[in-house]
Amino acid sequence: MYPNLYFAFRDLFGLEIPGLRFINSFGFFVAIAFLVAAWVLTLELRRKSQSGLLQYEETTIKVGEAASITDLLTNFILGFLLGYKIIGAFVVGPEDPQAFIFSALGSWPAGIITGIFFAGLKWWEKNKQKLAKPEQRKIRIWPQDRVGDIVVFAAIFGFTGAKIFHNLENWTEFIADPIGALLSFSGLTFYGGLICAAVAILWYGKRHQISMRHLCDAAAPALMVAYAIGRIGCQVSGDGDWGIASTHPKPLSIIPDWAWGFKFPHNVINAGVPIPGCTGNYCSELPYAVYPTAFYETLMCLVLFGVLWYFRKKITVPGRIFAAYLILNGIERFLIEKIRVNTKYDIFGFHPTQAELISSLLVIVGLSLWFILPAIALKKQASKV
Repeated sequence: MYPNLYFAFRDLFGLEIPGLRFINSFGFFVAIAFLVAAWVLTLELRRKSQSGLLQYEETTIKVGEAASITDLLTNFILGFLLGYKIIGAFVVGPEDPQAFIFSALGSWPAGIITGIFFAGLKWWEKNKQKLAKPEQRKIRIWPQDRVGDIVVFAAIFGFTGAKIFHNLENWTEFIADPIGALLSFSGLTFYGGLICAAVAILWYGKRHQISMRHLCDAAAPALMVAYAIGRIGCQVSGDGDWGIASTHPKPLSIIPDWAWGFKFPHNVINAGVPIPGCTGNYCSELPYAVYPTAFYETLMCLVLFGVLWYFRKKITVPGRIFAAYLILNGIERFLIEKIRVNTKYDIFGFHPTQAELISSLLVIVGLSLWFILPAIALKKQASKV
């Protein structure tokens, strides 16, 4: 396991770069997941725009103005924070990145230099576009031009929702240490992130007059591939998203041993028993082999992404691709929960997990939408005639 990129580079390339301790392996793959999802979403929104399914929004902007003091100060502050903490992490090389982030430690020279650089870039950009007389211009903004904003909304509200749902699922741990639970980089619940991010994106889409059903359809493949990549981060870091004890004999010899039962040595949450001879952080492994469920989910969701991508042009009823996503995602997660370690509730003698409850609801909602959406589409067509 590689809790952060420092251990990965040391093991794979023989390079010891202290600043890489700052880059958590899980966070690294989540960042990749967001980038890939943004690319897929852009492709789909552009295709729908070119097909006439989505329209542009006109807005008025003022061009030709010089950089204001506010512009320069804002960019300096952002650059300073980036240099002080992020670049400073590579300079200082903290042993505990999490403690470093929430401390006052950093690199003042790196912060000041980066701040001046960012402010200079803003001044240069504005000066290059400066006009003798600033003017108002109308521009067209297509939905695919807003993907950057959509991804930022998804990241902020997704992370917040993931933390909230995780702490609701593990209420006892949260009550014992609420500050530590909220500030910890571990402990994220996918469905919490999905629900909160979806609400934020739908609000953003409605605000900018983007068709909800077409936006959801375009987002469905992006969500599936992002989840598949994010689970690679869970597997690589060993963040606790693993399965129950792997007690059944391996069914096929072609399956690697680690893919059937794995102890997650050097996992990021230090779960299990000490590894003999290992010193420092991340020196624990599980006492018995468990199913690497994150790896299974990556494979399953890559296949499901392929299914959604293949049918995205063949299913023409707006919203049905998203309905299919809800059904497929719900079934996938419900099945994996059967061999996954998770907190169980006690509801009238039943003991479901939070993910089982939500995934069941997603399947029900998805099936309902699948059968209701054609009638809605016909009603909309009739209203246009």
